Amino acid sequence: MEIADGLELDLVEISPNANPPVCKVIDYKKFLYDKKKKEKELKAKASKVVVKEIRLGPHTDDHDFNFKLKHAEKFLNDGSKVKVDVFFKGRNIIYKEKGEIILLKFAQALEEFGKVEKMPKLEGKKMILIIAPKKKK
Repeated sequence: MEIADGLELDLVEISPNANPPVCKVIDYKKFLYDKKKKEKELKAKASKVVVKEIRLGPHTDDHDFNFKLKHAEKFLNDGSKVKVDVFFKGRNIIYKEKGEIILLKFAQALEEFGKVEKMPKLEGKKMILIIAPKKKK
């Protein structure tokens, strides 16, 4: 305590359960600042998951399908997840099978760029498929 007072620093108990207890003379505010700074750095380095959404209809034509496929391919190459959904308006809900076929065709076309994370599932008026990018070697 006298040494800490002499240096105008804080006496911090490192390991209270040890025999005798281990203490360290440090500037506690600077210690907390450095700790916070390290945590912030780690948080900044952590990868953020980006989900891009592509919307199709149950009667999507080949040209539109290929156009959206190229966009999805680009998103997967950039490392983003792709959420593809088929939206059923009004009475189009009777074409559920068509929507599922389109989503499976989409997943099959993107097989080399990503893997299916969630198979097509009907949620309300939308049928959703999620594709995650493949790990780069």
